Amino acid sequence: MPANDVTQVADDYLRDLAEFDPYAAQALGRTPSSLLEQLSPDAFAGRHAVTADAAARLAAAEPSGFRERVLREALAERLASDIALYEVGFTTALLAPLSTPVHWVRQTFDGLPARTPDDWTAIGRELGRVPVALREYAATLTASADRGHVVAQRQVLAVAAQCDGWVADRSYPTLVAPAGSPSLDRLASDATAATAAFAAFLRDELLPRAGTRDGVGRELYEVTSAAFLGARIDVDETYAWGWTELAALTARARAVAAEVVPSGDVDDAVRALDADPSGVIDGVPALEAWLQRRVDEAMDAVVGTHFDVPDRTRRVECRVTPSASGVMYYVTADPGLTRPGRVWWTLPDGVTRAHVWREVSTLHHEGVPGHHLQHAITLGLDDLHPWQRSLCHVHGYAEGWAHYGEELADELGLVRTPGERLGMIFAQLWRAVRVVVDLGLHLDLPIPRGNGLVDAERWTPELGARLLVDVGRLHPQKAAFEVDRYLGWPGQALAFRVGARLWREARASSASDRRRFHADALRLGPVGLGPLRTLLSELSPGR
Repeated sequence: MPANDVTQVADDYLRDLAEFDPYAAQALGRTPSSLLEQLSPDAFAGRHAVTADAAARLAAAEPSGFRERVLREALAERLASDIALYEVGFTTALLAPLSTPVHWVRQTFDGLPARTPDDWTAIGRELGRVPVALREYAATLTASADRGHVVAQRQVLAVAAQCDGWVADRSYPTLVAPAGSPSLDRLASDATAATAAFAAFLRDELLPRAGTRDGVGRELYEVTSAAFLGARIDVDETYAWGWTELAALTARARAVAAEVVPSGDVDDAVRALDADPSGVIDGVPALEAWLQRRVDEAMDAVVGTHFDVPDRTRRVECRVTPSASGVMYYVTADPGLTRPGRVWWTLPDGVTRAHVWREVSTLHHEGVPGHHLQHAITLGLDDLHPWQRSLCHVHGYAEGWAHYGEELADELGLVRTPGERLGMIFAQLWRAVRVVVDLGLHLDLPIPRGNGLVDAERWTPELGARLLVDVGRLHPQKAAFEVDRYLGWPGQALAFRVGARLWREARASSASDRRRFHADALRLGPVGLGPLRTLLSELSPGR
């Protein structure tokens, strides 16, 4: 195969990346020696070198057909984004309350099988790597700080507090307790001690070097937002659009609330819906059954009529478990399809009942036609390169599709009542608030006068949290967490509402009907939203 062949470049990149990344190894069909990523400064530098080499080779490559053209566009955008994030210091300084290298270490153990002696041996092997991984990342954070790249104090303290929580909850000892193995108990104890030591490192060594300014400023934000979306946007226009969205959605919520309580306002509708016993489900088994039934019914309703989904990837498992997070999330099937995709609903500690009218939109986001549907189609594309199928993660593509899918569910008749529709609008309001809060805080943008929602001139984290409570209708504790998350992931909050906007714009500019547009778009596989629009413009309705 020629050296400038696009597929060869992708093959070589995946092979070279597998030296550092266990998920790249899995995408190649290999069993990695450990599921924990290498987090040392040398490992980050090695990944960057591999990425830069692939980008240089890809620039000289010529695609041999449309599928290779898609691969080239997807890979070129991701490589450029990864290089930019590394060069501005974002990658090696990353600390935030959600999904950073520290969390990846802990989350490695979520869902690992724990039934057979071999399973426990594998868990022990991973536990033995936890102290090493955390020491490696501490070294990376220190080296990054030496170069002038360190996150704000808020992020350092938030992650330290989360580490404290994992220690207090006895996360690792609880994991291995069913095995009754002294050797596993020792490994769990060592992992716990390493977690406590990492929290101490954050407070004692990194915190004094961290700044107090939470917003990252325009220069860094332009890089991170483009990477999260896979597209460049006009941030000032987007900020103005976010306020327009808030006004339109607020009016829509009032209109739908009038369908619930004709003589009342939105708060009256919420009280009426929460008081309706038919919308309350009590007990984890009943909640799990409801979740599974609604996802299965949604899949049955769209397959063959609106989407084509392969039988082997169609199945989704729904699980409900009490925990401290109180969120619903999706975990895709593994590359070998040894387990199906799963929707997890983690309830707040001690909570076993829910007003499900509030949850239907999240169910569609995580399940059908959201994340599970998209992944079920992607995993069924036999001609998709393994890198694109398993490692091409673009927040704007995935979260934008899932948020777009919430309203698409209503369009397809999956939202059944005015109460469920009001819950959907609340979810949209939450994501619209994200847009103005994220941009406002990071870029220090002025709050427009007469907006009808906020009586202030400048943003603060506390003001952002209050808007999430008052307009997005989040619990105050969750709202505070959300703001910390936005500040730690500059631009990621745009992936939902702005990502959905870009999906809607791509559909509006397409000459295809709804079913054909969705088929063409998802058949491309994961790709940045900029390349997505370019590639879709090359597909005619008859192609």
